[in-house]
Amino acid sequence: MELAAWLIFLLPLISAVTIGIGAFRSKPISAGISIAAVVGSFILTFVMVANGSEFPDGQGPSPKVSWLRLDGLSVDIGLKIDGLSKLMLCVVTGVGSLIHIFSLGYMKEDRDFSRYFAFLSLFIFSMLGIVLADNFVMMFIFWELVGVSSYLLIGFWFDKPSAADAAKKAFMTNRVGDFGFLLGILMVWAAFGSVSFDVLEKEKATVLCGLAGFLIFCGAIGKSAQAPLHVWLPDAMEGPTPVSALIHAATMVAAGVYMLCRVFFLIEGTWAMEAIAWIGGITSLMAALMAVQQDDIKRILAYSTLSQLGYMVMVVGLGGETNSDYYKITNVAGTDAAMFHLTTHAFFKAMLFLGAGSVIYACHHEQDIWKMGGLRRRMPRTYWTFLIGTLALCGVPLFSGFFSKEAILTVAYKESMPLFLIAVAVAVLTTFYMTRLFLVAFCGEPRSKHAEHAKESPVVMTLPLLILAVPSVVAGYFNMHAPDPLILFASLIAVVFGALLANSIYRNATDDPLPVRLGFIARAMKARFWFDEIYQWFIDKVQERLAKLADIIDRWIIAGLLVRGAHGSTEFAGRVLRLAQTGNLQTYAFWFAAGLAAVLVFALS
Repeated sequence: MELAAWLIFLLPLISAVTIGIGAFRSKPISAGISIAAVVGSFILTFVMVANGSEFPDGQGPSPKVSWLRLDGLSVDIGLKIDGLSKLMLCVVTGVGSLIHIFSLGYMKEDRDFSRYFAFLSLFIFSMLGIVLADNFVMMFIFWELVGVSSYLLIGFWFDKPSAADAAKKAFMTNRVGDFGFLLGILMVWAAFGSVSFDVLEKEKATVLCGLAGFLIFCGAIGKSAQAPLHVWLPDAMEGPTPVSALIHAATMVAAGVYMLCRVFFLIEGTWAMEAIAWIGGITSLMAALMAVQQDDIKRILAYSTLSQLGYMVMVVGLGGETNSDYYKITNVAGTDAAMFHLTTHAFFKAMLFLGAGSVIYACHHEQDIWKMGGLRRRMPRTYWTFLIGTLALCGVPLFSGFFSKEAILTVAYKESMPLFLIAVAVAVLTTFYMTRLFLVAFCGEPRSKHAEHAKESPVVMTLPLLILAVPSVVAGYFNMHAPDPLILFASLIAVVFGALLANSIYRNATDDPLPVRLGFIARAMKARFWFDEIYQWFIDKVQERLAKLADIIDRWIIAGLLVRGAHGSTEFAGRVLRLAQTGNLQTYAFWFAAGLAAVLVFALS
């Protein structure tokens, strides 16, 4: 099993290197190597999960390779294989495999087809490194590799200015969060003398753990796009649609939630938990409001991902006692509920993004939902799978999202009534904006020539949709539980109210009536509450002025007055003194006599 673990980890890396150094010239070979690598990792993961009972307490092997030995610091490249990592491996490799297959059809005409698959393999390898890391240093290395991979894929069409800008924005925004993450790791090492998860978990929490835990959470604020570092994720839609599906469903944004669950022992019982819960709750509500007034099909789904990630982060922060109805992966109700929702969300959100990609492909890369319409009859397979994904995301009973959402609401109800009410409000908004998206894009009559002449996507693109539709329905049944009647009632009311309200507004609508009805509120939601504008103002007015002030201080005070001033004074004094050194004996005699006279005058006065 140790060999299987290493192969799961290394196959995507071998694929990326092979494509880069040899197979780059052949599109079929490049795609074949990349797909074979990720499918191979998935099969090996399935075998490992199936044989999990061989290990005591469900724990797998922990293969390690010694990497760094310094006085006071020992770092291994170790693979932590337990219930949490196995679940995440299934999500990353399973969903990743289907996205690779979908890419065969979506990217077939792209001139950089081989480069695309090389980057995909690198992305999967980087994410697997985070999942399997058994210490903070290894996790941080692959954390940064995920950032590099996302930069390469978001900016894949680098000759397109908006894509290049989006890649830079994602990269720089994440560096802000990662700075806090690095400080937290250093603080943990300074306090406990180790970066190993197993060693740290055995240590008792101290006051330091609250601050260190929150700093580490800053990394999740960046990667999982929590407020106020959420601004990069919607712009990441500038990359190819399969990349959007990979980022939003199984890799980058999921990394922050997974990391929180992995190191929950560090924040458990500290003040950081409440801060994490409220940041998640506020992000969830804010992103749902933004989604209500977006018109780009991918951006609507992007803000939906932000909102659902907020759900997951919120419930991790809430914690709570374990419940026999949960997965019992981490023995904490909040983290179990978060991983449950992360898993189901990965399936139906990947399907929704790939469904959006199918629509965009059929409509000649049109992304405005108000230029679609009538796709139900023209794209039946995409229509039905998108409907399943919408129902799952809205939390309609009998679909996977219903069960995982109920788990989150149950924990919120027990731990914090204000956050429970926020979660219910988010459920209403989720149903509203997804019903809006579905009615406008798929129902009614075509609103453009592209929509009118749209045809169903090829089988290589619709087959992954059909496969993902299965877990989008049944994944929740592996964790069925009886929810509290009050919670169930609130959830059902939220779904019904949101759907009926959206249906009454958008059924057969030719344009969006909300801007007229809501005025400033609608403009604020459409403008994403002006976060980007506020940041731009801060950069232009505050950061630039601070930079100019720092330049003045550095140029005139430090370099000018202190450095050059001291140098200039010394040089001037030297030049003056040099005038006295003429080599003329008469001059020396004159200065000697003058000095003697001055001493006599001073002594006799």
